[in-house]
Amino acid sequence: MSALPDELWRGILEIGVQTRGFTYKDLCCLSISSRRLRRLSDDDDLWSLLLSSDFTLSDRSASPSLPSSKSLYKFRFEREKEKKMAAQRRAVLRKESQVAEHSRKIRELESRLAVESDKMRATLVELSNLRKVRQASVALNVWQPEVVRGRHKQIVEQNVVPVESRVHALEMELKLCKQQISGFEKAYKDEKRRLDVAKEELKSMRYHPLQQKESTSSVKDECETNVIAKKLKRCSKGEDNLRTPKGWLTGESLGFGTS
Repeated sequence: MSALPDELWRGILEIGVQTRGFTYKDLCCLSISSRRLRRLSDDDDLWSLLLSSDFTLSDRSASPSLPSSKSLYKFRFEREKEKKMAAQRRAVLRKESQVAEHSRKIRELESRLAVESDKMRATLVELSNLRKVRQASVALNVWQPEVVRGRHKQIVEQNVVPVESRVHALEMELKLCKQQISGFEKAYKDEKRRLDVAKEELKSMRYHPLQQKESTSSVKDECETNVIAKKLKRCSKGEDNLRTPKGWLTGESLGFGTS
């Protein structure tokens, strides 16, 4: 590599940048590998090519005049990074508002479900009582002991509404309550699914590799475990070499006489 002239290295770098094989990361990595590559990777023509390929004309026209194309690329890169971070924050805020809206709708559906469930239970209780009244009125037409007949008569007299029409109305109301509850449950499941999807999207939008909740102690233990495993592997290789015929340690090889 040291025997190649600078012109050839410069041509290689230009071809890499022109074909989009080299990015700014590749040039930065080359610049820290050696002094010669640092000097070649800092060429103004290379960074001018990167500027023309990575940024639009409007971005270039709004940039200040800097001494080198690399400095100008750094300025535009930082400004683009700030724009992306601002857009990311706005997207996170929008997603948080969506999560809050889904949560509000879920609470509203839960309250409406509770109201309809209470209404259905009250309807069932009233319908059961009316059916008892209807059975008591039918039982009055047949012979029965006086005590039982008096009880049935008392049940019938306590009812002040027509039984048949009221039972029909309550059955229709019960059917309507069941339909309402079924619709609310379906809407609740759909809203819950949307809420879970929005939470997962918000979690992925907030994710950053530097913010992984991995304790330093666990990382340290993992490193120590890897070191111990490597040492054991080297020791096992050494024992295998000692057991082979070429590496067998005998008394003669060590200079001791045979017994």
